[in-house]
Amino acid sequence: MPQPRIAVVGSINTDIIVHSTRLPAPGETVLGGDWIMAGGGKGANQAVAAARAGARVTFVGRVGADLFGRESLARLEAEGIDTRCIIEDAHKKSGVALIMVGPDGDNIIAVAQCANGAVTPADVDAAADAIAAADVLIAQMEVPPDAVYHAIRTAHERRTTVLLNPAPAPAEPIPPEILGMIDYLVPNEVEAARIAGTTKLDAAVKTLLDHGVGHVIITLGPNGAAVFDESGRTDVPAYKVKAVDAVGAGDAFCGVLACGIAEGLDVLDAVRMANAAAAISVTRHGAQPSFPRREEICRLLNSKQRSCEP
Repeated sequence: MPQPRIAVVGSINTDIIVHSTRLPAPGETVLGGDWIMAGGGKGANQAVAAARAGARVTFVGRVGADLFGRESLARLEAEGIDTRCIIEDAHKKSGVALIMVGPDGDNIIAVAQCANGAVTPADVDAAADAIAAADVLIAQMEVPPDAVYHAIRTAHERRTTVLLNPAPAPAEPIPPEILGMIDYLVPNEVEAARIAGTTKLDAAVKTLLDHGVGHVIITLGPNGAAVFDESGRTDVPAYKVKAVDAVGAGDAFCGVLACGIAEGLDVLDAVRMANAAAAISVTRHGAQPSFPRREEICRLLNSKQRSCEP
């Protein structure tokens, strides 16, 4: 079958990660252990996850005209990702995320948006042909909402399937017209509640579906994912592993989910493939360095008698 095509509109960061015996309380200094520097940003993470799962990926975004920006572009290109729609912004620094990881894989993260905060609808327009050629558009909320929503409109008008990971949850409600253009909305429980304006999960999902979202896929961490559509709820359990670092697990899930959807997999099979990728990722340190390739995902799926073929 043809290689699935994915366009990603999103953020590119450099992650600086410190591992510690515990996470600090406000105002407290905790001496950590080792640290690593790696590629990050939800957009870049999801692009790498999709590429390693077998998709042909084009990225739309911005980096600074600095060392971190050049290294970020080199990392993406090494994964086979098309970076021609990434702008090197001479007026902004590249994005950076400072991450602390505790002994059980829990983490706290502070992000400096920098060039990511300068992504515009005009950047999306410049990449309209790439979005039209894609099977799936992936977007998140680490770049300005007006650029994200313009990308969703652009994809919808060109009949490209839309997957939005609304993380971090936007401060302002997502416009109802935009919700109606989203084929797959992939929040966690907290994000779903904030978007829908209610703390009850079932009520939140109903609100989102009533606004026209095709599928709402709630990520549940070690409990897997719950898929909601007009036919009801289906729970897809996680694979049981020993987690050492949960940084980027949600991004591994979204990128591989998009790849499965782009290939034409049934949504539940695509979620199972995404669960397998997330499970593998949490057994390793870092975000992008932890993401599995398709062969690893298939081995885990096949060990559970689940095919990863479209």
